[in-house]
Amino acid sequence: MELFELVIGLLIGAALLTTLSTRVGAPYPVVLAVAGAALALLPTEKISARLDPDLALALFVAPVLLNAAFDTSPRDLKANWAPVFSLVMFCVVVTVAAVAVVARWLVPDMPWAVAIALGAIVAPPDATAATSILRLIAPPHRMMVILEGESLLNDASALLIYRFAVGAALGASVTPFQAIPALLFSAGGGVLLGIALGWLFPFLTRRVEDIPVHVSLQFAGTFAVWIVAETIGVSPILTVVAYAIMLSQVTARDQTAGNRRASFAVWDVAIYVLNALAFILVGLQLHPILRDVSGKVGLYAGFSAAVLATVILARIGWVMIYNRGLTLRRHLAARGEGDVVEAPSLKASIAVSWCGMRGVVTLATALALPYGDGAQGGFPYRDLLITAAFAVVLGTLVIQGLTLGPMLRWFDLADDGESDREEKIARRETARSAFALLKTKSESEADLLRREYAVRMQEQTTDHRVDAEVIGGLRMEAIAAERGALDRLRRNRTIGDDTYRTIEEELDWAEGHAVARKDALAELGPLDKGAPDDKV
Repeated sequence: MELFELVIGLLIGAALLTTLSTRVGAPYPVVLAVAGAALALLPTEKISARLDPDLALALFVAPVLLNAAFDTSPRDLKANWAPVFSLVMFCVVVTVAAVAVVARWLVPDMPWAVAIALGAIVAPPDATAATSILRLIAPPHRMMVILEGESLLNDASALLIYRFAVGAALGASVTPFQAIPALLFSAGGGVLLGIALGWLFPFLTRRVEDIPVHVSLQFAGTFAVWIVAETIGVSPILTVVAYAIMLSQVTARDQTAGNRRASFAVWDVAIYVLNALAFILVGLQLHPILRDVSGKVGLYAGFSAAVLATVILARIGWVMIYNRGLTLRRHLAARGEGDVVEAPSLKASIAVSWCGMRGVVTLATALALPYGDGAQGGFPYRDLLITAAFAVVLGTLVIQGLTLGPMLRWFDLADDGESDREEKIARRETARSAFALLKTKSESEADLLRREYAVRMQEQTTDHRVDAEVIGGLRMEAIAAERGALDRLRRNRTIGDDTYRTIEEELDWAEGHAVARKDALAELGPLDKGAPDDKV
């Protein structure tokens, strides 16, 4: 009961701190990391927690990966596959190797398998941390695609290395002839299984219209996909990623609007709670560790600082080498010695190399290490590895997460407007299609809808440009008047609370739509003049 009360209190504290971070413009993972560190340093003997290592990855990684992969654009990943693949494979391998070498140098008795496992734990930047920070900064679209794709897919490469290293550290002998086929089966089988399950799940749940049941099945399905992959022996990471990407393509056609709205809202809350719980649990596990290392403070602090510095420098080194290599290829191409390759600028290279924030995936893999020491069947140097992993998460979030925004502004690497341009195209074409359909209808109700779409079309024309602030303000005032009338009807008992809640929900959706329309209208450009469907 004490642990439950503590977790509830800390979740409330995390929510309050996150609200504060939003007002000051700081990413919420930074606040959670600081809260976890503060929890580990609390002067009490009663704080402790043990999480089943087999549960840690499934509980924290599966839903976080699905949430990030669901929003991933296969088109954009395909267009930027070379830099994404470079970060997903080579940057991870370089980071794992560098951390392993530094760990062995500082602790010579540490087995290579343990050092490699540590490298795999701290190698992958986190999808949630990267997204929450980058969306506050609004970098160029291509940079956003590359970093989100990296943070999503590098979990797979790092965790494949992690699994082999943990097995070797616990006594399992794996030769290269065994590892390579196992790796191919794990990766390829995971992708194929994820695609199959992503197609099957919507087919099985197509007739489920009850929103709570549908959302519950989504959560249960995510964990079921992970469990099936684990049981078969393929990569659960790649399975969940492929499952989520496939699911996003299929459910766009089959899922109802109500289910989709409820699903997005619930998943946002769930991912936030899981992130908060991960930092809380690491803080609870670090507390007894820090309490018992009174004679090893120097070792733990120095080791953690060295691993943090290695993680940051390894990424900077690889990104700069890779991008400067592209620049060299461009110069060779200019002299007729190769194909022209687009190379990023030096400023963009520095910014990408600085986007290495770690988060819940690193925490979850650290928590998944077996308890005890090597002699007792657990994992050697587990306490040291967990401490170093948390130091890397805290350090990268605070050092890189808080300085990335000023860096991008200093480099003048702002949003290039690519997403806005595509939004304009989508809004124009959807409005045209709706108006063209309504022009073929003869019902009197169709005339009413035509007038509504005519206004929307007018909002996008050059000659009849509607002021976004004015029309947005009028919409909000009209909704406020509706709310006032609704309140009066309830106060004078003309309607009951059931009716009140029904109309209130409709007005909530109308207000959300009005705000979105106002923001979108402010960014819209004019339609092509003279198109048949523009004649209103």
